[in-house]
Amino acid sequence: MIIEIDFNSDEALYLQLRNQIILGIATSRFREGDVLPSVRQLADNIGINMHTVNKAYSVLRQEGFVKVDRRRGAIIAIDIDKMQAVEEMRETLQVIIAEAMCKNISREEVHALIDEIYKDYGGV
Repeated sequence: MIIEIDFNSDEALYLQLRNQIILGIATSRFREGDVLPSVRQLADNIGINMHTVNKAYSVLRQEGFVKVDRRRGAIIAIDIDKMQAVEEMRETLQVIIAEAMCKNISREEVHALIDEIYKDYGGV
């Protein structure tokens, strides 16, 4: 499992870890049912505190990307209700699109960017 953490970034380490795992799911590096390394193992591999890994796993669990099994650990389990996910995405996109409009980024440029990102992740 390749996780890249930027220790010089202003972004919190647990968020970087969360985002790396979500990107791994989106790019099929991680699939439904895959077991993530234990908190201790991942912390040792990356060189971060176990509490940081635990926090990232907890956030991923709350967001519906992983489930925690007492025997197997954290397992990729994408079970977010689609309607809830769409609503959360709507809220996030409203701010992003408002920022784009303030910076004179056109609708066409936004659509092109979204198409490009989907393509990067193998979407059609």
